[in-house]
Amino acid sequence: MTTHLAAILPSKNTPFTLQNRPTPTPGPGELLIAVKSVALNPADTIMRSHGLFIQSYPTVIGFDISGLVIDVGEGVPVPASNRGDSEGPVFEPGLTRVAAYAAAAWKGCDPDYGAFQEKCLVPWEHAVPIPDYGEGGSLSWNEAATLPVAVQVPLNAWDALGIPRMDTIIEPDIIDANEQGKQRQKKNALLIWGASSSVGTMGVQTARLLRDEQNPPFTAVYATAGAANHSYIRSLGADRVFDYKNPNVVEDIIAAAREDGIVIRHCFLAVGQLAQCQAVLEAFRESEKHETSKIASAPPVPADAKVVNGVETIFVQPCMDEEAERLAQFRYWMGTWLRKSLEIKTIRPSPEVEVVGRGLETLNAGLDELLRGVSCTKLVVEVAK
Repeated sequence: MTTHLAAILPSKNTPFTLQNRPTPTPGPGELLIAVKSVALNPADTIMRSHGLFIQSYPTVIGFDISGLVIDVGEGVPVPASNRGDSEGPVFEPGLTRVAAYAAAAWKGCDPDYGAFQEKCLVPWEHAVPIPDYGEGGSLSWNEAATLPVAVQVPLNAWDALGIPRMDTIIEPDIIDANEQGKQRQKKNALLIWGASSSVGTMGVQTARLLRDEQNPPFTAVYATAGAANHSYIRSLGADRVFDYKNPNVVEDIIAAAREDGIVIRHCFLAVGQLAQCQAVLEAFRESEKHETSKIASAPPVPADAKVVNGVETIFVQPCMDEEAERLAQFRYWMGTWLRKSLEIKTIRPSPEVEVVGRGLETLNAGLDELLRGVSCTKLVVEVAK
């Protein structure tokens, strides 16, 4: 029996222990990935401490991985297959390098699907091949591992906010022509709160691409970040950046928008306080009474969160109930949008990578460092060379 090393979570709020476990065989639609690097996320700390999503122990957790495809199940698109979809991703065992979003949360935290181990099962729709840039080099394993969650969350947020997907043609009868004309005449901004987090930085990059389309859904990207990170956030595409530590930050954002002749109706809360986002959007409700403002929140919405009339808050997460819908979502986010964006280099891994350890035994210390707080940094553990 073939085995591999895994960082096992024995029970709630305990450290990982290293154990060998059987290496699984991929089922229909699955990839078996030899994990090279894992990126750490706040959800990993919540799962370790509070058992989020976990139905039974022991288990293996983790979301962000990069690695080499070493086996594929039935139905996975491979180079020799005639799928009639030359635009889609293909996966060749032993050759295809991928970044992938581990699916343990949808598999009852079956340990075969957790990221923190040397071999991991992943639905092919959750993976994106890492392009080879030839003489220009390619993404490192560490850089690739930072992409899946960072990309999925803001793209999911734009879907939740009703922002049309890039390269998506909307049929004329779907949107009232008069209302569409009004939207194009308006100057409006998308606000990204917590832009120096990993999902925040990628939110700025994806928002920049939306802003620069021929018929953009918004005309400016506003963001909040610590003062030390303003230059970096502007380099990713933000038009204005505000210091979230400033006690007058809400008033400053409102004043700047009015100075620019801009309305703010949409906000992506990557990290931070929901009440501040609500306050910004509420300030523009008087002139926008006929429209509902929306906040897409990456953090779970507190049960006691204030309810603001005309401002809807949506918790951002992939479909949890219907597997077919979730796989379709990921196929677009990973296999279409991210794959194309990497191929033409319209985005880059962000923020900067910090390797906190080499080997699965360093995961405990890495998550402890994440809990202490990081800014404009993505923590990565190298699992294998």
